[in-house]
Amino acid sequence: MADIDARLAELGITLPEVVPPVAAYTPAVLDGSHVYTSGQLPMVAGALPATGKVGEADGLVSPADAKGYARICALNALAAAKSVLGSLDRVTRVVKVVGFVASDPAFTGQPGVINGASEVLGEIFGDAGVHARSAVGVAVLPLDAPVEVELILAID
Repeated sequence: MADIDARLAELGITLPEVVPPVAAYTPAVLDGSHVYTSGQLPMVAGALPATGKVGEADGLVSPADAKGYARICALNALAAAKSVLGSLDRVTRVVKVVGFVASDPAFTGQPGVINGASEVLGEIFGDAGVHARSAVGVAVLPLDAPVEVELILAID
């Protein structure tokens, strides 16, 4: 069995506290052999580090920053999953990542942004972190967040 806490420590990653819901939902649901997380925003200590649309122009969230925020979203999703599992050692595979990017109409780099989530999952879970994925550009996200990520995890 994997020791995910040791892997996180090796990577210098501390999972955040579970982000409280901002509406009528729960952060994660355990159903049979899967955990489904709600869409997670890049909340840090109860606040968004940035708001607005992602794009290349002045006044927009840069794709590089948005990629970092997608990483934060993935870590928030893992914290939510851990809250219903007790331990991330129960995760046998990251099945699917769904990423939403609040995009300027000219921006088409959504896959690169959501790589922030995919890459950290690969760092943490290795081969079990390789997953199916969608990266979708949207007009706006809750709280004017630049990015949102949800996970489906297989468990033992």
